[in-house]
Amino acid sequence: MQAVILAAGKSTRTYPLTLTRPKPLLKAANRTLLEHNLDNLNGIVDEAILVVGYKKGMIKKHIGNKYKNIKIRYIEQKSQLGTGNALLMAEKHIKGSFISLHGDDIYSGHDFKNAAKRKYSILTARVKNPKSFGVIIQKNNILTELIEKPQRFVSDLANTGLYKLDKGIFVLLKKLIKSKRNEYELTDAIRQLARQEKVYCVKSGGWIPVGYPSDLLKADKALRKSKNSIGNNARISGIARNSSIGNGCIIEGNVRNSIVMDGAIIDKGSVVENSIIGQNAHLSGRILNSVVADNAELKNVVVKNCKIWPNKAIQNKIVEKDAT
Repeated sequence: MQAVILAAGKSTRTYPLTLTRPKPLLKAANRTLLEHNLDNLNGIVDEAILVVGYKKGMIKKHIGNKYKNIKIRYIEQKSQLGTGNALLMAEKHIKGSFISLHGDDIYSGHDFKNAAKRKYSILTARVKNPKSFGVIIQKNNILTELIEKPQRFVSDLANTGLYKLDKGIFVLLKKLIKSKRNEYELTDAIRQLARQEKVYCVKSGGWIPVGYPSDLLKADKALRKSKNSIGNNARISGIARNSSIGNGCIIEGNVRNSIVMDGAIIDKGSVVENSIIGQNAHLSGRILNSVVADNAELKNVVVKNCKIWPNKAIQNKIVEKDAT
């Protein structure tokens, strides 16, 4: 079986982290979101077609042409025309049945196996905030309707973006018209498929959505089971609690409930809490509930509830609004 992983988008909701990398290469528990999904697909599919676009070279370099037992093929979506267009890019390489998924959420191996059992399926999950998701209406576990971000309650079953499909979906994708977002929406094709065929609703046991940096922190915590995840050659003379510390980091301060990416330096006496620190950032001070992007250099600062863009140099300040 094949998988198609949609990994072409430019994610603005995860700025400033995705100013310097594509979202599927964000790390949780010291592995990229894309690697988590490939790990869980290993043994289920023998080929993964990655539809890439934004910063595609970084994905190709990081993943290569083979991942464990999975052959990797790359297809470029040159224009950001939506998920329907992205999947259509893979048409000529599809042999039969396949799994389609978003490359920037995390799905469990159990999810993949259960979805693959049906000819057509959609993976669903109950959520507390259905207004933030596309939701599904089903009858006897068969999809009857898909509604994008409903303003009034109709269902708390979210569409996770994982489907089991076959080549028939491409006939429907070619008939799509652009949505209000000026994109070709895969969900419109799934809705049409459900009018023609039985699309089974499969309940997820391990979907981790990553829409915002705060979701990345939640995913990180879930994957490392609230223990530390320490990368290779990291040096910790300070304290790291309930955090992920990347490869080659130097931690002389106190890090709690945070993600510190590869090569970052946290100086002695510094405190980082509930924050994400980008690759090769160098910090001294207090960083609280914030996101600091790659290569930022912050000296003697207090940063609260805000985002610091890449390569920013700030010193001797209290920062309480985004530094772009």
